Amino acid sequence: MPASPLATKKFLFSLILGWITLMLVQGFFLSSYFHFPLKIVVSDSLLSNSLLLLASLLILNMTRYYLPSTYQYTNVIGSCLVITGLWLFVSNSLLKLFLGDNEAYASFLNTSLVVRAGIAFLVLTIVTIAAILWYNWVEKQKVEQRRTDADRLSRDAELFKLRQQLQPHFLFNSLNSINALIGLNPQQARKMVQQLSDFLRGTLKKEESQLISLTEEINYLNLYLEIEKVRFGNRLMTAIIVGDDTKEMKLPTLLLQPIVENAIKFGLYDTIGETLIKMECMVDQGDLCILVSNPFDPETSLPKTGTGFGLTSIRRRLYLLYGRNDLLTTKTKENIFFTIVKIPQQHEQSSNN
Repeated sequence: MPASPLATKKFLFSLILGWITLMLVQGFFLSSYFHFPLKIVVSDSLLSNSLLLLASLLILNMTRYYLPSTYQYTNVIGSCLVITGLWLFVSNSLLKLFLGDNEAYASFLNTSLVVRAGIAFLVLTIVTIAAILWYNWVEKQKVEQRRTDADRLSRDAELFKLRQQLQPHFLFNSLNSINALIGLNPQQARKMVQQLSDFLRGTLKKEESQLISLTEEINYLNLYLEIEKVRFGNRLMTAIIVGDDTKEMKLPTLLLQPIVENAIKFGLYDTIGETLIKMECMVDQGDLCILVSNPFDPETSLPKTGTGFGLTSIRRRLYLLYGRNDLLTTKTKENIFFTIVKIPQQHEQSSNN
């Protein structure tokens, strides 16, 4: 059940201000145009408007438990007419009881019934419409909140699914490499198992952290690169350039590993000889910008498509987190493939607040 609009300061202030204005206007007309004594002016204005206020509070309480639909406003008008009639009967009876000894005022009461009823009906209708609009607004806010919560749960579920897919994807590749090394180089296989264990232990500790600093992410990336260097030996060379002003910037955890894995895939699988995988981290208009480059053979590789689980999952994660499709882009220059990722920092600050 929604709270009463009287709990809203603006609504309560408007109601009080309206009633004070109504009492002053009524008192002004009774005093200036009909020249009634001050006692009659104050008593009439105070009594009739106090009863009208009680009638308005009754309507506010009714609309709290009964909110008409679009096609039931005839019921609203009918209710206002009934309450107006009750108000007119009670107020006239009390005014005659207390002030009826003044013949001029008693005559005024009889001749002003229609005007009083019209004003009371107008006031009660305005209060009723305001209450209905307020309750509809509250209900709309609740519906929007439920939709937002549902969207957030759906987004979190998809992000979790992507995270769960990422771990087996990397794990299977590493296990296949370990399997290949067991017969050829058992010592290297044992080293790779230990490095894989360290990497997975570190990532599991950060499973609940949505965002981490670039320094932490680079540390995890280095663990992954050590594993890959065991696989590829001297063929794999890496260069990671991190600006001092980017070290504490935030980014989603495990974002860089699939990007670098994609670079290794296209850089080493289809080329021979030593291959340099380069990463540069810089600030671009207040946001974190990460540029990953790798060579490729244009005759055997199709990096322009940007296909594969790695980049697809990163693009989807960035969209779910930031609502933008332009945060991951790719380009080629001669035989170098570039992956550019931008991580908005203002978004992170506002969401953390």
